[in-house]
Amino acid sequence: MAQYAPTLNPPNTLIPKLPIPNPSFSSISTFRTPKPKSKNFSTISMSVTAGQNQQQHQKPPSLDVLINGARKEEVLGAIKNSSSHCLSETNLHLTVPGLKSKTRGKVRDVYDSGDYLVMVTTDRQSAFDRILASIPFKGQVLNETSLWWFDKTQHITSNAVVSAPDENVTIAKKCSVFPVEFVVRGFLTGSTDTSLWTVYNNGVRNYCGNALPDGLAKSQKLPANILTPTTKAADHDVPVTPDEIVERGLMTQAEYDEVSRKALSLFEYGQRVALEHGLILVDTKYEFGKGQDGSILLIDEV
Repeated sequence: MAQYAPTLNPPNTLIPKLPIPNPSFSSISTFRTPKPKSKNFSTISMSVTAGQNQQQHQKPPSLDVLINGARKEEVLGAIKNSSSHCLSETNLHLTVPGLKSKTRGKVRDVYDSGDYLVMVTTDRQSAFDRILASIPFKGQVLNETSLWWFDKTQHITSNAVVSAPDENVTIAKKCSVFPVEFVVRGFLTGSTDTSLWTVYNNGVRNYCGNALPDGLAKSQKLPANILTPTTKAADHDVPVTPDEIVERGLMTQAEYDEVSRKALSLFEYGQRVALEHGLILVDTKYEFGKGQDGSILLIDEV
């Protein structure tokens, strides 16, 4: 359980009561989704420990219940009171032995511990390449949501997660990252320069190796899900075809074939889960890497 230093307000610094597990992780044999924790706000935590039989007959609370329920003011009050205790910054490399360096991302602080990475998901809110603010509990929600998806998709692909010693922390295997983001799309929509609707509306009928028929309308569901891979440029993503990925040496043909199958399967599974909850998964992206044993792993949040 993490404590927040009241003298740094904001930003606060994550100070673990217990050290981050030794890189050997001898006490953790398999990844398990951690039980939700409440950061000492137990009064607003929602019980999810009902029996399995009871759970099967209970629907999740509706958005209206969560917004207008009797405990609304209690929940909002707890969030407001904790706004000055957001986890905006961490410096674990100064206090935890074995952490060699820190890389500060938009949302995560990543620490190198040799064969593993210690990733702290902060409460920083990033949008349009800017850090806008810090939001109470955002890091915990993001980290635990990511862990839930990693756990639920293990039947499709292995992932890099080793353990989650804190609700804001994930320890993962260090991987060699493929310099390709696998963007999967199910609908003809979007507004950016690289969005499928923008290029289609401009007359493009072959995009990232996908032949697109004439006569499609904005936000129309595609006949089948498609992959539109991108590579990272200095300040933006660049669309690329499968042939170009192999020709440039970004991936071998075998690597691309395996990752593309996994990306499409992940998306199809995500669509099913979303539909079960009355949602539509329009598009998303996946990132993969190779572990030290050569195996291909899902490495980024789903």
